[in-house]
Amino acid sequence: MRMICMLALLCAAVAMGNARAAELPPPVVAAEDDGDAGLAQRLGADERGMRQYVLVILKTGPTRVPDGPGRDAMFAGHFANIERLSKAGKLALAGPFVRSETGWRGLYVFAVGDIDEARALTEGDPVVVQGEMVAEYHPWYGSAAVMLIPEWHEKLVSPQP
Repeated sequence: MRMICMLALLCAAVAMGNARAAELPPPVVAAEDDGDAGLAQRLGADERGMRQYVLVILKTGPTRVPDGPGRDAMFAGHFANIERLSKAGKLALAGPFVRSETGWRGLYVFAVGDIDEARALTEGDPVVVQGEMVAEYHPWYGSAAVMLIPEWHEKLVSPQP
């Protein structure tokens, strides 16, 4: 649940980056503003400060795992998978939807170039393996600053005993 606070940041990033690169006008940059080329390169930013991602919506699947140790283990594995992918730089953002009546359970924003790679990363998640959730994939073009969310999130999390 450590990544739930990132959902608000995703909404802001979605608002900034919903248009596709080919549809955007050229960026306006003041002559004296060179930006931060090193940061842009580290985050994989293009000349607009944007990059490609894959947005994954996790929805309620066909098989609800019953309450108990099996369900607890499944979600422990789910959270461990999120942590592992985040530390590997593949997962920029993840979090649950709160009280969604639509069947939408959570989301991932993968910092990968295509849906096939995102699918490969998602298919090993215990909630998907066990049928608790199913994934829907969408290419997304958004701010490269989304890549900073895991780094900044770590600064907000209290140390665990």
